[in-house]
Amino acid sequence: MNLNNIHNIYFIGIGGVGMSALARYFHANNKYVAGYDKAQTEITDGLVALGIDVHFEDLVTNIPASFLDIEKTLVVYTPAVPNNHLGLRYFNANAYQVLKRSQVLGLITESTFCLAIAGTHGKTTTTSILGHLMNECGVPLTAFLGGISENYNSNLILNGTEVSVVEADEFDRSFLTLSPDMACVTSMDADHLDIYGDPSELRKSFEDFSKRLKSNGELFVRNGLPLEGITYGIEDDSDYSIQNIKIANGVYVFDVKTPKIVLEGLRFNLPGRHNLLNALIALAMALEYGCSSQQLIKALETFKGVKRRFTYHIKTKDLIFIDDYAHHPEEINAVHQAVREMYPDKKVLAVFQPHLYTRTRDFIDDFAKSLSQFDELILLDIYPAREQPIEGVTSAWLLNKINNKNKKLVNKEELLSAIHNSHAQIILTIGAGDIGEQVKRIKKEFSNAS
Repeated sequence: MNLNNIHNIYFIGIGGVGMSALARYFHANNKYVAGYDKAQTEITDGLVALGIDVHFEDLVTNIPASFLDIEKTLVVYTPAVPNNHLGLRYFNANAYQVLKRSQVLGLITESTFCLAIAGTHGKTTTTSILGHLMNECGVPLTAFLGGISENYNSNLILNGTEVSVVEADEFDRSFLTLSPDMACVTSMDADHLDIYGDPSELRKSFEDFSKRLKSNGELFVRNGLPLEGITYGIEDDSDYSIQNIKIANGVYVFDVKTPKIVLEGLRFNLPGRHNLLNALIALAMALEYGCSSQQLIKALETFKGVKRRFTYHIKTKDLIFIDDYAHHPEEINAVHQAVREMYPDKKVLAVFQPHLYTRTRDFIDDFAKSLSQFDELILLDIYPAREQPIEGVTSAWLLNKINNKNKKLVNKEELLSAIHNSHAQIILTIGAGDIGEQVKRIKKEFSNAS
């Protein structure tokens, strides 16, 4: 398909982070963009402010008349949209060109020098760091981000079309539509078993992704993963390795050993060893691309982070409130490590909303172990997203497995009261569902109290 021949692009699920980045991209490139989403959010408000037509009722009559021209219209959907969606059924029944988001991303990146970030954890932060580093170095790029960058207040960095920086998403095997020039794999922990069925199938998909590289392409692999490539790690013998880590006023200071030189005195503002690894692989890829090491060192220090990735909302002497997207046991472990490293003497209250019945079922014991580490725990009901309930899979089941005396299950209406009853100096909200919508309530309630 030649995207140059397409004038109208209609998105089903336009409010998703990845979908909205594509919508912004096409709007900036003078396409007529519109779409549907089930709920109004800050993301959809931002699209409407650009002049993009967004509606929230699944009615074919809401589709703008211009999009009824089959020859000039492309329909893009996310796999999270159910098969019985009226708009999707209409477009399929009338022989429109209908593609998944990942397929469209593959088409866009075909004619660019593509850098792709894969892995079950760390994709969004790493992609955002890499996009920022290369943008600061003047690279003519477009970066599609799976989160809202604090530096750009957007999920799209648009500074040219010669280079693309993208997340390579393993969900639904989407990343197999990409053919990158450079790629990395940050992690291969079991996840999305509702799609893959078995962890070995997930590992195989990463192996298949590694074979999608263009000829003479470069693959970067976190040290210890079962793939061949340029390795990276912390305080080890990797090709790219972070050494001599210190913390000064809440900021990491460290050196980086590369295959050719040692870079000294780098500074990075995001807490957690997992974020150090994200910064390292972004730095390594930018160096291999050809960016100046001195420019990269300066750019790394100015990276502000990604919304809902260890985002501070209250930071006073008496109270700290942090929000994070962590929704897998390993991600919860990483957040726990970060908060303990930065605040070793403070009590931590974690508020967790499980995401998906299948993920809760598949990793129930790992979730229980990771959540048991906090001083206090408040558990919300499971956020279903695209799934129907599974008998016996509930937050109450998870709560019963958690080894923590200071634990309770509450609904959203009881949440503020439950937090008030805590004596913790750190409030931590974690999860990938709609727990992010509780952040404003918590911040408003406790800003004055702090």
